[in-house]
Amino acid sequence: MAPLGGTAVQDHVALAEIELCGELIIAASAAEDRLSMESIDQVLRVAEERARATEA
Repeated sequence: MAPLGGTAVQDHVALAEIELCGELIIAASAAEDRLSMESIDQVLRVAEERARATEA
């Protein structure tokens, strides 16, 4: 049984990964064919993340 009193711990990295997986699932279900690598990168916002990494 889980302890009472709101002691839930949030893992922000895990939550972000779950959100990205959900976005991939939505994109894949809306696509007529397999997602290309470029489409997957777009859904996962790879270019935005790379741009942020170079700014830092």
